[in-house]
Amino acid sequence: MKKILTYMSALALGMSFIQCSDFLETPSPGKTNDEFVTSTEDETFKTLSWCYANYRQNCAMGVYLWNDPVGSDVESYPEQGSANNLNARLQPEQLSITSANGGFNGLYTIIARAAKIAALIKEKPAFQEDLAAGRVSTWTHLYGEALAMRAFCYFNLVKHYGDVPYGYENNYVLDYVLTSRYDILDNVIASLNEVAPLMYKLGENGITAERLSKTFVYALAGQAALYAAGYQTIRTDVPGLYGDLQFEQIGVEEYKCVYARRTDYLNYYRTAEVAFQNVFDNIGSAHLVTVDDRGYANNPFQRHFQYQHDLEISPESLFEIGNIQGGQSGQTTTSEYGYGFGRPSNGGSKNAAPCKCFAAIRILPTFYYGEYEEGDMRRDVSVAVTGSQGDGNEAMLSFVPGSKLNGGIATNKWDENRMNPPYTASQRVSGMNWPVMRLADVILMQAETKAELDKEGEAVNLVNQIRERAFGDAEHNISASGEQLKDLIMQERKLEFAGEGIRRWDMLRSGKFLEKALAVRQEMLQMVNDIEAQGYHRFANGNEIPAYIYVKKVELENPLTYDPDESNPALYPGWRGQYDYSTTPVANNVKGTAHNLAIKGLFKYIDPNGAEAAALIAEGYEKVNWGVDLVKYKDHYTDTNLLPGVKAGNVAPRFYWPMPFETLTMSKGKITNGYGLAQE
Repeated sequence: MKKILTYMSALALGMSFIQCSDFLETPSPGKTNDEFVTSTEDETFKTLSWCYANYRQNCAMGVYLWNDPVGSDVESYPEQGSANNLNARLQPEQLSITSANGGFNGLYTIIARAAKIAALIKEKPAFQEDLAAGRVSTWTHLYGEALAMRAFCYFNLVKHYGDVPYGYENNYVLDYVLTSRYDILDNVIASLNEVAPLMYKLGENGITAERLSKTFVYALAGQAALYAAGYQTIRTDVPGLYGDLQFEQIGVEEYKCVYARRTDYLNYYRTAEVAFQNVFDNIGSAHLVTVDDRGYANNPFQRHFQYQHDLEISPESLFEIGNIQGGQSGQTTTSEYGYGFGRPSNGGSKNAAPCKCFAAIRILPTFYYGEYEEGDMRRDVSVAVTGSQGDGNEAMLSFVPGSKLNGGIATNKWDENRMNPPYTASQRVSGMNWPVMRLADVILMQAETKAELDKEGEAVNLVNQIRERAFGDAEHNISASGEQLKDLIMQERKLEFAGEGIRRWDMLRSGKFLEKALAVRQEMLQMVNDIEAQGYHRFANGNEIPAYIYVKKVELENPLTYDPDESNPALYPGWRGQYDYSTTPVANNVKGTAHNLAIKGLFKYIDPNGAEAAALIAEGYEKVNWGVDLVKYKDHYTDTNLLPGVKAGNVAPRFYWPMPFETLTMSKGKITNGYGLAQE
């Protein structure tokens, strides 16, 4: 009896292997039976690889693109009045019910297919023999990989939709109910810990970070445990949903939801601690990048990101969604990450130097100016103050709301200028992978668990591994205990992962979201008020953000800059400039020879009416708007685009997506959208 392996674009709670019908008896190159799917290890992986591709095309894109990395006290969205970041602004009641259908259905489709693949492998004698012998093999790895993919997708459903239907895949169901997120997370953790021993470590048997490995699966189990332990916005409108669980609550109920965590949360920290230790014990080929081997630069933190620009996998990466340069027919988003989250460019969509980069992540100036310590090599790698014109020339970013060169300072961790050579044929298909998790994240998550479990010495040692990489020495190591240590760990994560889609979730888990959201709104307001009143704002670390800065176009022998040199205004901040596009197929688009910007007054106020400003103008510098545009668009930067849904700081932060209308309808009234989300 034959079945069809098919892509499902409709509601995916059912099956991705359609049940038997007469028409399926007709042979077709696009249809295959169960026996063929697992006829060889290669054929099985071909089928499983569809799950990776669907996640990239229809899940990451369908859910995360505009929202995962924004909506925190570090990151914001650049456009004014856009609906693209409604739930990142904590205003999800304004979302249409169809807002995230693609991600929701895509995740369930993967779950169904991965579960079916695992079930087929489980029946194979070769798998059973290897399992009985306690032997890790390609078959046991594929089995673990399929179930780990299923768990990964359920984790993402809980993260983005809250409580969802669970366990219906590959069954004919007439109606269904919600399952508690805590029950789902328990099953996710158990499944991951069960299959991890059956899988290869990173680097074994050719397994790279573009596939799920034992190393990543243990890391995901630990991460899921931290989510189960953390504060979340939970529903109060579904009686009995969470069973007998007890919660401690922050703030008041609104939209029939509250901000709370389970009272037995420490049990999950213990689970996470074991899982993260399993990562270190099964590290395989992964390691923290602590040495810059390039010769022409000295920043190990940047070295990790350079691997991605070189279309290589960093040894620090535990999991990346793979992409192919140039894309494929029907796959127009194969390298969306660099376009969506990279250093901005005004270039055209095709044949530009470099091509357009929308840049949906913008960095709040209070973070950039006020939170990095002197000597922290992460600052210039993380935050860009300049972008690209698209004609081979560097340009200042602007705080005028918008996209590309407008919208504020941006992330700098992905920049097509840093490819060798940059892909200039078209936007969105550079070939850079979609990063999911790196080892530094695991190290700092384990530091968090150790601090919560009163193993403070171990926690401090883990944090200092990251700080020694960031500063290049041990002189900036921390020493702390109690709540101060927990706060320092979260601050370290903030500095380490700016722009990587992590900070919002850390704020939520820690129970500090409301506190931090109100604080950054006040900080931004004070900064803007000071700029308006006196022309600049001074931060506690001595940095000043001025109303105006001074820039001049200059010619450098190597227009792509690396380590910062404070004595040279064209090299400070570092990690900017432009690739030399005169060597590329779009050389005819390059304008002029002075491609770089020298910048004066970025961190120290220069009185526009003073002698220093006059001297700079005489040298050929131009006075350009900087903080003055923050004043002009004060409401955008201090209220309407900066977590306005936090209100007075006593209501639950709401960031979930609505489940599709079809899901609600097919449940026959047993499922509704919570949190004030649309019902139709």
